[in-house]
Amino acid sequence: MKHTAAAILFVLVLTSCACPVTPAAVPPATDAPTAEPQPTVVPQATDTPVEPTPMPTETPAPTTAPIEPAEYELTFDATWSAATHPTGFPPNPHFSGLIGAAHTPDVRLWEMGELASPGIKNMAETGGKSPLNAEVDALIDTGDACAQISGGGVPTSPGSVSVTFTVNEECPVVSVVTMIAPSPDWFVGVSALSLLEDGVWVDEKVVELLPYDAGTDSGEAYTSPDIPTTDPEPVSMLETEPLLVDGAVPPLGTFTFTRLDS
Repeated sequence: MKHTAAAILFVLVLTSCACPVTPAAVPPATDAPTAEPQPTVVPQATDTPVEPTPMPTETPAPTTAPIEPAEYELTFDATWSAATHPTGFPPNPHFSGLIGAAHTPDVRLWEMGELASPGIKNMAETGGKSPLNAEVDALIDTGDACAQISGGGVPTSPGSVSVTFTVNEECPVVSVVTMIAPSPDWFVGVSALSLLEDGVWVDEKVVELLPYDAGTDSGEAYTSPDIPTTDPEPVSMLETEPLLVDGAVPPLGTFTFTRLDS
């Protein structure tokens, strides 16, 4: 009986101490093949020489030969007479001394449609070269002109007079004027006339001279008394009597520019 009880007790102890056993984790099966390591590719040496990259070359700027100065003679041939302009032709017809400048292309000593400077005003009213010569000297001081042009007048028209001057690459244009005398404020001349064309000095250039009104005196005849214009008007071309002849204004002469050192 004691052995039976002991056997039962032994079975109970074994039952109560039984522990579950956890199976080991097994990785799931997969169908993907295992990637094999790739060998490292080492560049192979070559016997072909490598050409260096050419460097860009600069195109040299074209060089232009400097334009040498040129010497000119200006000849004023006055043709104004009773035959060319018969209406009210005055006694003692003449022209004042030539005055002007060789200057840069952007300068204007005078211009149609613009008011006359004090120098142009006095030249047109009295034939005086001052203060126009001082205006030219001021332009020379600032580098806007290179030379003053100053010559004689025509004491009796018709007649002629000449003057020489020099132009250069910086100052290739000229402006020259002379008073129609007697007159209230009338004159002839050229404004910013270029003697350089396509980089070459012209051999000769002839300009017909038509009359201009300085707009500073209101006289209407050659010998009108001084009638100062209260409000000066812009320089304009004279297209009325006494210079108008048969519906047109004949030239009063010509300026001929002739190169002397060609």
